[in-house]
Amino acid sequence: MADLGERALIHRITARLTMPGWVVVGPGDDAAVVEPKRGSLDVLTTDVQVEGVHFDCRFVPPDAIGHRALAVNLSDLAAMGARPRAALLSLVLPGQLDLAVVDGLLDGLLALADAHRVAVVGGNISRSPGPLMVDVTATGTARRRRILTRAGARPGDLVYVTGTIGDAAVGLRSLQERADIDIGPCEQRYLRPEPRVRAGVALAGARAASACMDLSDGLADAVRQVADASHVGITLDADALPITDAVKRWHDDRGQDAAAAVLQGGDDYELLFTVKPAHRGRLRPVRHALGGLPLTCIGVVTKDPRLAVRCASGVRPLPEGFEHFRS
Repeated sequence: MADLGERALIHRITARLTMPGWVVVGPGDDAAVVEPKRGSLDVLTTDVQVEGVHFDCRFVPPDAIGHRALAVNLSDLAAMGARPRAALLSLVLPGQLDLAVVDGLLDGLLALADAHRVAVVGGNISRSPGPLMVDVTATGTARRRRILTRAGARPGDLVYVTGTIGDAAVGLRSLQERADIDIGPCEQRYLRPEPRVRAGVALAGARAASACMDLSDGLADAVRQVADASHVGITLDADALPITDAVKRWHDDRGQDAAAAVLQGGDDYELLFTVKPAHRGRLRPVRHALGGLPLTCIGVVTKDPRLAVRCASGVRPLPEGFEHFRS
């Protein structure tokens, strides 16, 4: 599978699937959308967290494992502009696992569920000789004409991102290098990401975004996938990327270009979205609804299909993002 890569494997699987008429958005976006009855849309997503792949129990506490397992699903719903409603939880547990780990995991997951009024309505438990795995399926609701997808970006649209980027990747590296350090803002962004549900719902409600995707696998990956789905190119402005001083210092101390690094870092769970220039005014109520959360214009959609980054030294190709099996 290393020769095939994650995206090609997904295409191999989805090519065998048949979509009935009540499927509004099928495989290939952040979540699926079905219309069980006319005018009522259900949005469905699923994601798994695997020990040794998505988290390391040496420095990720049980409550953070539970939080992350639900957060990644809520982030997918946010990218579709959906309001979360319910979740299913499946646990694959090593037989020797301490019960306190399960209790802590539930503490983190249920606290986030309560914060977003998500009902955990069922699930499954299985024993395994392998690593700890936490699989969550989440559902939400949306209105047909307000649903967000990756496929709506058009040449001339402006590219925005919520919040700041690169924090979680720095937090992960800090935890890996020194697992006993105090938890700072960057480490917190990795351990307990905040899904941008309010942002997604607000963007959908204001009809402000032409396309949207979350940054689970990093900015470069999201840009590439939105561009592919929309059949366009995108050029980013490196100087416009919203990077905190802490992230800049961390990379500067290691002789690294912060802008180049944050393009490939993952786990931020911010939203990348595009806006028609004529619709920029629709962001005003969105900003009001989000309080102090920044919405930063970082680039433009182009007719030229190339993906690029404009920086002080010129225009460079966009680096590859994260992809399972290839990374």
